[in-house]
Amino acid sequence: MLLSELVRGLEIKSLKGNPDIAIEAVAYDSRKARQGSLFVCIDGTVSDGHKYIADAIENGTRAFLVQRPVEVPEGITVVEIEDTRYGLACVADAFFGHPSQKFNLVGITGTKGKTTTSYMVRAILQAASHKTGLIGTVANLIGDEILYATRTTPESYDLQSLFSDMAEKKVDSTVIEVSSQGLELHRVAKCDFDIGVFTNFSRDHIGPKEHATLEEYFNAKAKLFGMCKQAVINIDSEHGRKMAELAKCKVYTYGISENADIRAINIIKETLYTSFMLVSPWGGIPVKTNLQGNFNIYNALAAIGACCLIPGITLEHVKEGLMNVNVPGRMETVPTYGNYSVLIDYAHTPDSLEKVLSTVKEFARGRVVSLFGCGGDRDAGKRPQMGEISGDIADFSIITSDNPRTEDPEKIINDIEAGMLKTDGKYIKITDRRQAIKFALENTQDGDIIVLAGKGHETYQQFKDKTIHFDEREVVNELLAELGRSAE
Repeated sequence: MLLSELVRGLEIKSLKGNPDIAIEAVAYDSRKARQGSLFVCIDGTVSDGHKYIADAIENGTRAFLVQRPVEVPEGITVVEIEDTRYGLACVADAFFGHPSQKFNLVGITGTKGKTTTSYMVRAILQAASHKTGLIGTVANLIGDEILYATRTTPESYDLQSLFSDMAEKKVDSTVIEVSSQGLELHRVAKCDFDIGVFTNFSRDHIGPKEHATLEEYFNAKAKLFGMCKQAVINIDSEHGRKMAELAKCKVYTYGISENADIRAINIIKETLYTSFMLVSPWGGIPVKTNLQGNFNIYNALAAIGACCLIPGITLEHVKEGLMNVNVPGRMETVPTYGNYSVLIDYAHTPDSLEKVLSTVKEFARGRVVSLFGCGGDRDAGKRPQMGEISGDIADFSIITSDNPRTEDPEKIINDIEAGMLKTDGKYIKITDRRQAIKFALENTQDGDIIVLAGKGHETYQQFKDKTIHFDEREVVNELLAELGRSAE
């Protein structure tokens, strides 16, 4: 493909060299740039690609996309545009032949619920015999093929490459978790979204390396609803109503309130399942899911709305798909072989921790034991909030480490404790997360439900000087064996 074809449609500020040079590959990492490559120079938070132009030239690269003037030798082609992140998305989309136009594409954004809703969408589509792709926090899936996921929303080139792979493998529907960073940094620019979903909005991703304010965070998410053809939006919140007003497409609302287009009535909550009667523009049907809690009713309604907008999906497919949804790290039960339970959940914000603990409290026969921490190098304001929530709801709290990253784990724990001290909640501080889980298991009582919050699907812990393997399913099983409580 010619360079001139790849950059067609971009607003070019300057052009030096031959625009009709042949391009055989696109790279945004200079180490992967070779002869025949177009090297797109991204000015990122960690490094600036413009600094590695000489390295790319030494590797044989002769074409560059930049966002500021650079000096290069004769025979090198340089195209300068305003924003190379957006440019990378446009170039990648063109290079792979606009792959997102070749299947139904559902994008899901919101503070919480993206992962669970995406797995529900996948389950419904599979019930309708659709070959389905999924891109998200836990993993990337092409049918039943599992691919490693490094971030919720991949960089635009990697995303378009994945879309291309899906199209080649005859995927007919894809669901993607769309993060605020993915929208803000143009990772999903040029994606042909058929349906956009808004789950909810609460405090998260505020910090020096993320969003400066809640308003900036909200506005980033709102960008999806200027990119999709139809939208499914949670109307039972102020932010959802605002999002529906801002949307530039046909909107279907969902919720439990009477003014929602897609709603749940006659809700029944049991220990092992939740059921309700669906009321929707496509008709009514009883729905049952093995996931508990009000928040999962909302997730189910979002998934129903998204799927029913895809041609060929019926309410029978909805009913079948939602019966048994498996979402790694979301209210996931670890077998204990005793008269108590261990749940693993990704809850790592004040709102999500409150919802998980409140849901568990509804069906717990004994104590609710909350084990949690907060991530380092992230929004410190939510730490005391989470401490106060756990102190108010849980019968006993264990404050421990999450991913401290470059911060002192003890300082993070003390920040959480400040909120805990505003309550009458009983608690203990154990910095080492493995030892904290061991303490919980050693001191469990009949009927207890131990909630391990914050890690969910993650299989690692990040510290200042290292990242270690840490899969809580494995840790619980190892500790149960040490305590003589394994299945054997």
